[in-house]
Amino acid sequence: MKKLLFLSAMLAILISACGPATSTDQSAHVHGDVKLQLVSYNQDFELYAEADPFVLEHASEVLGHFTFLEDFKPLGNASITMSLIIGTKGVRQTVEMPVRDGIYLFSITPVTSGRGQLIFDIQTDQGESRLIVDGIIVYDEDHDAIHEAEKNLIADPNGIVFTKEQSWRIDFSTTAVTERDFGQVIKTGALLQAAQDDKQSVVARTGGVVLFEGENIYEGTAVGRGDKLFSISGTSLAGDNSHVRFVEAKNKYEESLANYERMKTLVEEKIVTQSDFLEAKREYESAKVIYESLAQNFEGGEQLVKSPVSGFVNHIYVTNGEYVEAGQKLLDIAENKKLVLLADVQQKYASVLPNIISANIRSIQDQETYTLEQLNGSLTSYGRSVNHNNYLIPVSFEIENTIGLVPGSFVELYIITATDHPVLTVPNNALLEEQGKKFVLVQLTPELFVKREVTTGATDGLRTEVQLGLSVGDRLVSEGAILVKLSQAAGALDPHAGHVH
Repeated sequence: MKKLLFLSAMLAILISACGPATSTDQSAHVHGDVKLQLVSYNQDFELYAEADPFVLEHASEVLGHFTFLEDFKPLGNASITMSLIIGTKGVRQTVEMPVRDGIYLFSITPVTSGRGQLIFDIQTDQGESRLIVDGIIVYDEDHDAIHEAEKNLIADPNGIVFTKEQSWRIDFSTTAVTERDFGQVIKTGALLQAAQDDKQSVVARTGGVVLFEGENIYEGTAVGRGDKLFSISGTSLAGDNSHVRFVEAKNKYEESLANYERMKTLVEEKIVTQSDFLEAKREYESAKVIYESLAQNFEGGEQLVKSPVSGFVNHIYVTNGEYVEAGQKLLDIAENKKLVLLADVQQKYASVLPNIISANIRSIQDQETYTLEQLNGSLTSYGRSVNHNNYLIPVSFEIENTIGLVPGSFVELYIITATDHPVLTVPNNALLEEQGKKFVLVQLTPELFVKREVTTGATDGLRTEVQLGLSVGDRLVSEGAILVKLSQAAGALDPHAGHVH
């Protein structure tokens, strides 16, 4: 319900982004109103321009829409020089300010006829960039220019008009269809566990009774290095009394210290031998080590159990009042910086496991999909055999937990294997589904899109193979497709509505 309300609100915003067509019948095109549709891309920008046909010694207006490819938002303030080059001759105009963000209006008068190109040199605070539109023809007569423009007009009765102003208001992008390596994908679930070097066990240094004493220590509690967790008391025990051992160690240390100080004086006066002095020194140092080891973990006759690292309590093995022995595991603390993904796959995939090159992880928490590379992860191992208790083959990956995954939870895992057979793939966000069929929105111009049915194959969680319906070089909506589709429900819009001419 919330998602439906959100989409309805976004649709209302999109409708307001461009005003509706006028009451004039748009099918009755005024002969002189035909526009050239110019499109160009480089590594930085998309250009979509509507231009008057170019006629010798006649002024032509060019309305350019400049979009950053990084985020598909409009180009703000920039200095743009448009040059019309025919052979060795050319004319140019520089525009210092946009009409509106992303929209720049040029007016240029050709001085020679023939075939050439339009060049847009963009100067911003970040640097320079150039867009080139080839195949520009300047005609001697306006009649020929207009008829040629009408013949080349890109239109589709079933197309969806979605203006640049609309797309700039939402999360939107397009991408060109290319072939890429897309090996066999194994989809499975994976259990998240703390990595071995990311988890430390805390053990009892002495025997005694565990006392929580009001400390709020539970699984999941955040702790800092050196924080007190609980204590172990041996004062109530007749045997194996840790408090008695601490007192004995303290007394022995003080006694050996006094003896050592005394022997230092006597050896200088040659009253005792050097060997007797060295023996007293050895006993003192030994007693000191034992006493200091106990002292740093004892307070009021009780052993203090402290956290060795900062992290989270992963598991508690003891309860309040329970007797523990020296060396017994008390709890685990995980730093939660590294996680291991433990997955099991069917035996039929055994032959492709040596070809694993990556994986994609889909979090159930935020429904986002991340690549193994994004999480600085790697394949740690895969099974070479199975046993009678589990006929599945284990596969494990290690990742850095930079996205707040919870140990003990599950994720969807797409294991990717190598291949030397490139195929067409599209981003999963580009796919729309209606009545069990898959569609994409193919771009005819940056303001006109058509829905096209596709036949899909495997998915790796981020991209999906397209077996039929697309060709290399097609450009489609890769983000925001659902909103473009919803805009169709508002009725057809004049692609020129809302544009400044």
